[in-house]
Amino acid sequence: MSSLQAATGPAPPLPRARPDARWLLLPALAMLVVGFALPLGSFFVRVFVLDNEPRAMAGAFVDVLGSPVMLNAMAMTNGIALVVTLAVLIVGYPVAYFLTTDRGWRFTAVIFCIVVPYFTSVIVRTYSWMVLLGRNGVVNRALLETGLIEQPLPLMYNKPAIVLAMSYVLLPYMVLTLYAAMRAIDPSLMRAAASLGASGRFAFRHVFLPLSMHGVLAACLIVFILALGFFITPALMGGPADVMIAMLIERAAEVTLDWRLAAILSLVLLGATLLLYALYFRFADAKRLLAGV
Repeated sequence: MSSLQAATGPAPPLPRARPDARWLLLPALAMLVVGFALPLGSFFVRVFVLDNEPRAMAGAFVDVLGSPVMLNAMAMTNGIALVVTLAVLIVGYPVAYFLTTDRGWRFTAVIFCIVVPYFTSVIVRTYSWMVLLGRNGVVNRALLETGLIEQPLPLMYNKPAIVLAMSYVLLPYMVLTLYAAMRAIDPSLMRAAASLGASGRFAFRHVFLPLSMHGVLAACLIVFILALGFFITPALMGGPADVMIAMLIERAAEVTLDWRLAAILSLVLLGATLLLYALYFRFADAKRLLAGV
């Protein structure tokens, strides 16, 4: 053994080569292909290629996308999804900020109130709102018994009822996404702003709020994408004129058996969803969001 080896000690062992973690994605990818890609692809191939001529399908696309019913459903769907997204953002941002700045039993209580409805069935939550807002529901009964109204209010089967129920269902997605983004913000930045003489309101408006905008964008895109494909809540709580794209797809596939119309509407909804997902991954930093979890 040389004097240099005696002075420095034995050489450390070489690190082992880690196995390629990408192989762990194979079960998830296989499930995605078998359960989603193949059925969807076979459905579109049969409807658009095997059962129809290309010219006929092109004409069908023009007729469907230019029909007043389709245009009204698209406007209704996007309008309701936008209102729901804004409503959930207004309610969810303060809740997520509270979770970021507070600890103890209050943090646990708020998380419990957010997570428990998240794991509850959408049908159960929708029917609970129907019990509350129905003509003989809890709200109307309470108002009648207190003498505030003389006849039941029309709280059901309209757009406000759809927005209220959808906002309640989608609120956990907004809060949890915003909370993950806010947790990734370095709290020392707020302390540094306070040490320089900034008030709490000034530091929030000029430091915390701009840093949380990437989380706001990500959460709004997630909620908007989910709201576009909602079916159960609008079908149960909406009126005859409150028709969304998902409801048209269900009617075409289950009632009128118009597979061509169902396929075209499904393709339109799928294209809008993929476009929004592309925007999400383009403008939202997923790694930064996950860093706060």
